[in-house]
Amino acid sequence: MQPLTEKMIRSSFINASRQEAKKLTLPENFSSIDWDKLEYLGWRDPKMPQRGYMIHTSPEGTIRGLLLRATAGGRKPGSAAMCEMCRDVTIPCAVGMFTTRRSGQSGRDGNTLGTLICSHFECSSNVRIAPPKDPINPDPMVVVAERIIMLDERVDAFINRV
Repeated sequence: MQPLTEKMIRSSFINASRQEAKKLTLPENFSSIDWDKLEYLGWRDPKMPQRGYMIHTSPEGTIRGLLLRATAGGRKPGSAAMCEMCRDVTIPCAVGMFTTRRSGQSGRDGNTLGTLICSHFECSSNVRIAPPKDPINPDPMVVVAERIIMLDERVDAFINRV
């Protein structure tokens, strides 16, 4: 992912008002982000924990951001869920339901879209966990490269649906 500035992030949202984008709190580690290891930038707002943000650069180079809301309640303890972005059943993190307003008039009319995402947006780290070498995966780094490509495609597809 290309390095982003605060201004680029705030102006990238396709489903948030200027006021909502102005109020967002950047990630705590913003100045030290390793952009080469991200397919998208995602974080929970420390001032409003039910709010999350996802910023992605499309294949055409367009920077698009989404304002997300974590749903209240959640799943039963011990139940399993798979993140729709990284799609790994062995991920080492919790998965939660996030909803987002659709962009344009549809969103202003109250239409939303929901999906399961790693609760703290760890997808880029998760896809880089190499599987064990075995007859099915003789070269784990090939699997990692494929996962990275698929994550990027799924994030782009989700943003396109919004």
